[in-house]
Amino acid sequence: MPPWSILRPLRSRMADCSAIAGIRSWRKCALSLRDAKGWIARLQEEERQRTGIPGLKVGFNRVFGYFIEVSQSQLPKVPERYQRKQTLAGAERFLTPELKEFEEKVLRAEETQIRRERLLFDQLCDEVRAETGALQAIARVLAELDFLQSLAEVAARHAWIRPELHDDLRLEIRDGRHPVVETAVGRDRFVPNDLELDGEAQQLVVLTGPNMAGKSTYLRQVGLLVLLAQIGSFVPAAEAKIGLVDRIFTRVGAQDALARGQSTFLVEMIETSRILHHAGRRSLVLLDEVGRGTSTYDGLAIAWAVTEALARPDGPRPRTIFATHFHELTRLAETSRGVINRNVQVKEWGDRVIFLHKIVDGGADRSYGIHVASLAGVPEAVVKRAQEVLTQLERGAARDLGAEDHATSAARGGASPTEPPPPAGARQLSLFAPPEPRFLDELRRIDPNAVSPLEALSLLHRWRAELDREG
Repeated sequence: MPPWSILRPLRSRMADCSAIAGIRSWRKCALSLRDAKGWIARLQEEERQRTGIPGLKVGFNRVFGYFIEVSQSQLPKVPERYQRKQTLAGAERFLTPELKEFEEKVLRAEETQIRRERLLFDQLCDEVRAETGALQAIARVLAELDFLQSLAEVAARHAWIRPELHDDLRLEIRDGRHPVVETAVGRDRFVPNDLELDGEAQQLVVLTGPNMAGKSTYLRQVGLLVLLAQIGSFVPAAEAKIGLVDRIFTRVGAQDALARGQSTFLVEMIETSRILHHAGRRSLVLLDEVGRGTSTYDGLAIAWAVTEALARPDGPRPRTIFATHFHELTRLAETSRGVINRNVQVKEWGDRVIFLHKIVDGGADRSYGIHVASLAGVPEAVVKRAQEVLTQLERGAARDLGAEDHATSAARGGASPTEPPPPAGARQLSLFAPPEPRFLDELRRIDPNAVSPLEALSLLHRWRAELDREG
């Protein structure tokens, strides 16, 4: 039996309920009340004509009730049947037996109306309460219909497609789009992207790329498409094959909880901890920067360890996308099974950086943070100085730069106004030093006095060959 069929007996019972008789009685009361008030209006016109007082008014006061008001200049025209009720500064108020009778009728009608309205409301509540189960069933059906038709309307309006749901771990999306961002910027301006995760060979994506390139949009897009597919909706994509997900874990954005004594970094670590403790094999994990709220080495160490834990062979290995500016994490693809690198494309055109918003294979080695600072309106002098410091750092000359700045400052008799960050030999601080050549241990054990020139020459040739093989 269709759920809405319960409306028929409910409608029949409501038609026969005792409240109907009360409604009819209430209508009669309301009609008599309107008639009484209309009579008061007619009385005012009749009294004006009868007494010849054009300014005569019939009014109402909550304290004194209904009255006939006549100005002081017109008092000689007041008939004897008027009974003085109240004296004002410029007028007198009177009462007649006829007016008093209708006043009582009006007041009684109002009281009766209020009383009956309350009675009707109580009766209606009783009738509805008796049908609570049926009404709740109707509400659930209507809510489900409203939900489904809303999804259908959005899918038809924006050309969404029906996803394919299956039981394995594959997540394959071709030309996926973020439903909210696409609506905001327009379909023709949004750049769609693909996704492939399978929990095995492609279990964890390390996503690198510049600021403003679209990493966060991509992460949220993947989460939304998986969620939409599993609630029965079409999705904004050219094709989507969604392996069922039990939970979606996210670590995105930056926020604090100062009232609870939690800094931004602590909140970030709490969220990360929850993921590491509860994410399972069927989960989807979306990480948007981990470790950014502390020092470079601390942050990189935490991000590295978190990535290793999520990709551990004996762990749950949830399907994961990790967007990060720690470019060193891309090296995990060489040592950890299932870790792959993706980056967001950009194109440099002279001094400009063009964001292509396209996800491609491989890792990125720059974040273009200074460029974004310039776009945000940071003063040109600050941007220029930052570029100078970055250039020195990339050349591995940070220590020399500091010495020059101090020397220049000393010559001028003052302190250096700016001091670059600690020295680094690469574009971004690296956690891992290159491994030592294997022959160094052998070299340390050799006694130079006990080696002949021929033996020494042979050792040199062999070590040189090893260095060439190791690149």
